[in-house]
Amino acid sequence: MKTVFALAASLLFPLAPLRAADAPKSEPPRADEAAASKAAADAELEDKYQAWVAALPPDQQAWERTLQENLGSFYLPIHKREKLADRSNAWDFVPDDPQLPRVLLIGDSVSRGYTQAVRKELAGKAGVHRAPANCGPTASGLKNIDVWLADGKWDVIHFNFGIHDRNTSIADYTQRLEQLVARMNQTGAKLVWASTTPIPDSPDGKQTAESIVQRNRAAAEVMQRHGVAINDLFTAVTPHLAELQPPQDVHFNAKGYEFLGGKVAQAVLLALE
Repeated sequence: MKTVFALAASLLFPLAPLRAADAPKSEPPRADEAAASKAAADAELEDKYQAWVAALPPDQQAWERTLQENLGSFYLPIHKREKLADRSNAWDFVPDDPQLPRVLLIGDSVSRGYTQAVRKELAGKAGVHRAPANCGPTASGLKNIDVWLADGKWDVIHFNFGIHDRNTSIADYTQRLEQLVARMNQTGAKLVWASTTPIPDSPDGKQTAESIVQRNRAAAEVMQRHGVAINDLFTAVTPHLAELQPPQDVHFNAKGYEFLGGKVAQAVLLALE
């Protein structure tokens, strides 16, 4: 009988929940595991990259050190992985050929995107270097321009600031461009300003296509005052946006960068004439 009553009691009155002290040990949070895994992968990447750098000639090692100091936490790991995979990128070391003019590209991720297309177009005609950074807004330009210009021996400097200045006041934007043009003019290079390529309106209204139109207008006035050539990429690419720019993106597809790279190469060649 006791057995029957015990069985009935167990069915009517389930066991009480385990006390905290009795509960099985929980596993470490997944976030901690992910962080530890990422840290290990980052350390492995860094070790392999530094070993790769150590095997380079001194001038290439110097360039990689410059990139390490300037590319930042987003682009530097990408660069490291590409170099270890033996892939070319916009920040490749470009050896100087004394028979060719030296060209410097300054600009943000759109400029980065068309850099290799420019090199392809100007192969055998010019050595095409780029600033060791995603150059960002004019404020960053003023802070870093001396690093980007390096020894200053440039024949042509093709440059742009705009997308990252879409929320900078026109007054500040204009003033900073004036200072940047004055500094670059000290190099004796021929300057070519690239108008900023179009951006879409954002659903939240924080980004507007009109902001780029306004800044291109302000920049054009600065360049005209200083006699700087203008490469109007905005006007050139606008009729082709449906084909060359993904929806709701400020960047371009591969075909778009080829198109822009061709326009930049033409502008550089014109300046070299």
